[in-house]
Amino acid sequence: MDNKVSPNTAWLSIEEFIKLSGMDESKVLALVAEGSIQSKIQNGKQLIDATSGTNAIIKRVENNLVSADMSGNALDPIFVEKTIGTILGLHDKVIAAKDETIGAFKNENVFLKDALISMQEVYDDDKKTIETMRNELQNAREEIEFMKRKYRLMWGKVSSMGDKGQNND
Repeated sequence: MDNKVSPNTAWLSIEEFIKLSGMDESKVLALVAEGSIQSKIQNGKQLIDATSGTNAIIKRVENNLVSADMSGNALDPIFVEKTIGTILGLHDKVIAAKDETIGAFKNENVFLKDALISMQEVYDDDKKTIETMRNELQNAREEIEFMKRKYRLMWGKVSSMGDKGQNND
C-alpha cells in the first residue's frame, strides 16, 4: 500500500467514517494499525483518509464475495446494498473535498491575479511619477544653467566696467 497522501485528500473524523462505513470501531482501528487505512491525528482527533478507507471497504467486500462464492453461499442483498451505499457515500465525501479544494485554489488564483493587476497599476503609476520627476529635474537643471550663464554674463559686464573705470583713472 502506498503511504503517500495527496494534498487533496479528504479527511473524515473516525466517528463519521464509522457511521458512513457501518464498520465496528475496532475493525477500523485494526485496518489503521495494519496500514490499510491512512490516518492522522489533528487537533487531538484521529482523522481517516476517505480514499484509503473506501479502498479498504472494497477489499473487504471482495474478500467476502470470494469467500461466499467459494463456499457456495448466496450473498445477502442487504449486505451488498449497504456496502454499495457506503462506498458511494465515501466517494461523495471525496468528491466534495476535491471540489472544495478546487474552489479554494480558484479563489486563491483570483486573489493572486487581482494582486498582480494591482501591483502592475502601482508600478505604472510609479513609472509615470518617476518620468515626471525626471522631466522636472531636467527643467530645473536647464534653468540653473541658464541662470549661471546669465549671472556670468552680468558679472562679466560688471567686472569689465570696473576694469574700464580703473584704466581711465
